[in-house]
Amino acid sequence: MQWTVVIPLKPLERAKSRLAPAAGDGLRPALALAFAQDTVAATVACPSVRDVVVVTDDVRAGRELTALGAHVVPDAPGDGLNAALAHAALQVRSRRPEAPVAALNADLPALRPRELARVLDAAAPFPRAFLPDAAGIGTTLLTAGSGTELDPQFGGPSRARHRDSGAVELDDLDDLGYAGSVRQDVDTGDDLRAALALGVGPHTAAAAAGLLIPD
Repeated sequence: MQWTVVIPLKPLERAKSRLAPAAGDGLRPALALAFAQDTVAATVACPSVRDVVVVTDDVRAGRELTALGAHVVPDAPGDGLNAALAHAALQVRSRRPEAPVAALNADLPALRPRELARVLDAAAPFPRAFLPDAAGIGTTLLTAGSGTELDPQFGGPSRARHRDSGAVELDDLDDLGYAGSVRQDVDTGDDLRAALALGVGPHTAAAAAGLLIPD
């Protein structure tokens, strides 16, 4: 199965606000862009991905992510993360009604294409499926197969909301040893340390070079 992956990204000046204590407001937008660049680059390189759609109104991010192979669409609803994802999914299916669609966080700087492929392949048998984040509270990936509405419930304790909405939780992938990079999103300094330990992509490595993250 070949997926269209939809990735939402806030305007960089507002993105990753919880990283400010670790990185400061001067570096935070650059880190947010670097996370998105490494996420998009890995997703474009994933063998189970047909194409990548980024939803953002940030001009600089749109330019940089287009250069990596993403198709950028504006956040026309302007009504938050889930509205942006639903809008992008509708855009995709207006062109290809039967397309399987996956929503993926933009802050997965350690993402590995083969790990993403294995997670997407594990999701393929189910109408809707999701992967919880490393903290076990949120969600990093939500999938909807052909003919199924995405119905995103991201934000805060979204793991419970996605489960309650009927999506199947892909909860045994870490036991198989291949979901770590797909689960490790970055909101805080601790998250960034964990991602760096996994091994981040080149954009994040460059943006975080020399950064001292306080304990």
